[in-house]
Amino acid sequence: MHDHASIHEGDAAATRPLVEVVSSHDAPAIPAPAELMTIRVTLPPGSAGTPPHRHSGPAFGYVVRGELRFELEGEPERAIHAGESFWEPGGDVIHYQDANNLSDTVTEFVVMMFGVPGEPMLTLVDPEELESRRSLRAPRP
Repeated sequence: MHDHASIHEGDAAATRPLVEVVSSHDAPAIPAPAELMTIRVTLPPGSAGTPPHRHSGPAFGYVVRGELRFELEGEPERAIHAGESFWEPGGDVIHYQDANNLSDTVTEFVVMMFGVPGEPMLTLVDPEELESRRSLRAPRP
């Protein structure tokens, strides 16, 4: 049995976990009732990802490796690098891009999303709706 009081301070400091806040946001509206799902997405090099879509509730993600090209309706396209996080409110907002921004390596991210039980976690947006909402998309680079 170890006497925890006798551990040297230097030893204790070396074994303490490092806790860092990666991101912080006001809590978005969560559907009621809600289901929480965690998914891992692996995008091959150069993958265009999923076509424009939406989620029934908010999603919070973290890029594990690689670089994600990310675009939500009303926001400019941006790159999210390994070690960075992202979120989207879900609901009516269109998620235009979640592509691998790198042509020579895999990009992997983990997402926790709240959805409506019994509804798909992802719904593709048809071309007619994309056209009707064109004015809501941020200018393209």
